[in-house]
Amino acid sequence: MALPGTTGSAGTSGPAGARGRMPAWVWKLRLPRQPMIRHLVLAVAGGAVLFGITSAVGSYDDYQVAQIGFTAVAIAGLSLLTGANGQISLGQGAFIMVGAYGAGMVLVHTGLPVFVALIVGVAVSAAAGVVIGLPASRLRGPYLAGMTLALAIGLPALPLKYSSTFAGEQGLSINPLQPPGTVDPQRWLAWYVLLAVLIMLVLMGNLMRSRFGRAFKAVRDDEVAAALSGISVMRTHVLAFAVSAGAAGLAGGLRGLATGGVVPDAFSVALSISLLAGMVLGGTGSLLGAWWGAAILVYAPQWATSVANSLHLRQGQGSNLALLFYGVVLVVVVLLVPSGVQGALRKLAGWLAQFAGQPSQLAGVSTGTVVHKGEEGP
Repeated sequence: MALPGTTGSAGTSGPAGARGRMPAWVWKLRLPRQPMIRHLVLAVAGGAVLFGITSAVGSYDDYQVAQIGFTAVAIAGLSLLTGANGQISLGQGAFIMVGAYGAGMVLVHTGLPVFVALIVGVAVSAAAGVVIGLPASRLRGPYLAGMTLALAIGLPALPLKYSSTFAGEQGLSINPLQPPGTVDPQRWLAWYVLLAVLIMLVLMGNLMRSRFGRAFKAVRDDEVAAALSGISVMRTHVLAFAVSAGAAGLAGGLRGLATGGVVPDAFSVALSISLLAGMVLGGTGSLLGAWWGAAILVYAPQWATSVANSLHLRQGQGSNLALLFYGVVLVVVVLLVPSGVQGALRKLAGWLAQFAGQPSQLAGVSTGTVVHKGEEGP
């Protein structure tokens, strides 16, 4: 009888038989177990793929890739807050607005580099997250959702009230990025956005694998047990709000840079609702799932417009078709794959790995994470 993991006979089941069915190089694919190195490897690999995509498509497609990038980091921040820490927020659009105006004010009134303006936008938005997180840490369920919804409704009125500072309805006008040499401006924008987003996601992924990430999950699962184990529930909630708001602030700064301006009308309640829908579609609590949700949010209106044009619908009916599409997809995802697109891919990778006989290795290669015992990948 052959020992597990050794070469068995031709009909042997299990790992030995699986190794006979799979190429030998598959079993050598391992991601580093150290979180920071693993996330850097994934970021470099993902960045290389995105670089190839943006280099092969046109200017309009490059702009859409940039849209997916800053939308993904906003969804990732909301996913961390809701999926990892268990707090519901309908005000992510308000934090995006804070970051957009923070970065925009630096770019308009100073000569500082763009990356400094983005850091300021992240810092200002994170500070706003602390301010909102302090009272929000005492609220739960619909009360917390109501508070953040009120923030999303009320905050866009501030630029109108203080129009001398924030330029009122016209908003701030931001100069576009200047690409080096003969590089296409939209392609350069996409590269800049993707680099900033990947850096933020690496930091967030490493945070989720640290003691702070474990504290987020402990408070989410059982606040009483977490408090008894020495975790400050209030501080953990506030920190989660700050990190989520900081990610939204980066999205806001990049959004203003991509659109060439920051206007209050761009940060309506519909933005926060769409980000929440994108989080559910991609996979709540998954940083990789944020990319799937962002892609759906960017491309769904175009699909709806194409369908509306083919059906010869009026403009108002076409816009309602996009909302209908969101609703149908959300219902299907909640019923069939509650864990979203990334969760479905993780399950598929698990089934394939089970067939191959090496669950942890193949699942890690297929989903871009290493799934340890008792944990879920990002």
